[in-house]
Amino acid sequence: MLANILQAVQGSLPGPLSLLTFAPLLGMLVILFLPKAKTEAIKTVAACATFIPLAISIYLYWAYDRGSIGMTAGNMMWTEQVSWIKAFNVEYFVGVDGLSVPILLLSTLLFFIAVFSSWNINKGVKGYFALLMLLEVGTNGCFVALDFFLFYVFWEVMLLPMYFLIGIWGGARREYAAIKFFLYTFFGGVLMLIALVAIYMASGSGDAEPTFNLLKLAEMAKDPNSPLLLGGLDLFGWKFLSWTFWFLFIGFAVKVPIVPLHTWLPDAHVEAPTPISVILAGILLKLGGYGMLRVNFQLGGSMMQEETTIIIIGGIGVVSILYGAFVAMAQTDFKKLVAYSSVSHMGFVLLGVAALNKEGMNGAAVQMFTHGLSSALMFLVVGVIYDRAHHRDMNRMGGIGLLMPRYTGWAMIGVFASLGLPGLAGFIGEILVLIGAFNSTASTSMQIYAVLAACGLVITAGYLLWTVQRVFMGPVTDESFKEFPDLTPRETFTQVPFAILCIIIGVLPFLLLNVFDGSLAHLLTLINPAN
Repeated sequence: MLANILQAVQGSLPGPLSLLTFAPLLGMLVILFLPKAKTEAIKTVAACATFIPLAISIYLYWAYDRGSIGMTAGNMMWTEQVSWIKAFNVEYFVGVDGLSVPILLLSTLLFFIAVFSSWNINKGVKGYFALLMLLEVGTNGCFVALDFFLFYVFWEVMLLPMYFLIGIWGGARREYAAIKFFLYTFFGGVLMLIALVAIYMASGSGDAEPTFNLLKLAEMAKDPNSPLLLGGLDLFGWKFLSWTFWFLFIGFAVKVPIVPLHTWLPDAHVEAPTPISVILAGILLKLGGYGMLRVNFQLGGSMMQEETTIIIIGGIGVVSILYGAFVAMAQTDFKKLVAYSSVSHMGFVLLGVAALNKEGMNGAAVQMFTHGLSSALMFLVVGVIYDRAHHRDMNRMGGIGLLMPRYTGWAMIGVFASLGLPGLAGFIGEILVLIGAFNSTASTSMQIYAVLAACGLVITAGYLLWTVQRVFMGPVTDESFKEFPDLTPRETFTQVPFAILCIIIGVLPFLLLNVFDGSLAHLLTLINPAN
């Protein structure tokens, strides 16, 4: 009898993915019931609520079966599946594989550090940390959702917290930046919703029961006679699949973001408080690339067999690389420079997936993870100097290297990781993408794209080294800088994890590649069976 009771209790407990996703929601509820004057208690609850998902994600990373290919019904791990809206076959269906496990680790780490980076927030503390907790629920939920409807719900949950976090706690032009972020992201979400409904309706053609289950939809998409490929209306000479593929692509590309859908990003970064910039660059941009790999290419992978698609996606990636690098070089605002560098670095993700080979796919996934580390570190670096100087004009800086040696040391790791220096994390993803693009047989254009992307790396080195010269080298341009204290223990705590991981991943890239490889190899066979 005792065994039966234990079994029943165990069966009623939420699994690790539900705990990881909804622990911040519990933290939000506790925060809402605390008096607003108890600011230290509010911050402590937020720290605890974000530590639980971090601890679970570390466990998932170490316990994950590296031999699993994932992305199929029998190979997703820690799955939980419960009927949610039975009338429309909507499920609470979550699970992880080699693609989502490392990104979840990155996400939970970023939110945990963001709480400590937010410790000096004094305005509306209760509302700020409650919204931060809700933002983590939506973000982590996207990385574990295996039901398209559930994925979309989590995707939209992220929108309002970020809107208010920028619009209330941001800089002088915060309302403009928040509205611009909302409109761009909402536009992408509408296109995704249209594709979601169309795919759901098509999946129920004939005697089949319509479904939002991403794994079932991926299996259906492998059938050349599937209604996902042939169903629906043909408009303006485009097949049903073409419409759904490009609607999903644009919806996710807004979040990446790609040129020319990127203009919301610099404004959002510049006006957002430092912790929100860390989350935005470190993980929210990665949702665009993740969505393409998890949803877009699984449900419309046959579109990637068309050379026109490869030319467009690879070309957008190269344009983003070069445009972002050139515009970053023209900036005098330290934070805006880092923002445009994100546009450039995320272009490598698109170029990698367009290569349609093992090197390119793995390079794209690694680039998402490593850029999350280096961009988070760089925004924290900018935040430290802004807290002291109260401006971000690099032309008014100089000589900080000798005045703040500890700060400069951690900053240099972020700079050179972003630059792609061998031995640091940024090098691995970019070199794999370049190798993949140069060896790609998907299109003859890919070799040209590889050469242009390599030129982008030279420009990146140029603007980052110029940044080091203007900010950290040379004579002290402002005497008040001599009074600036070096990093506080709290600031050091927020920067050290990212700096150490930049070094570890740079030296031991297999820690990521061994996890990514199986799932991405399987995805590649879905997209391009010839491989």
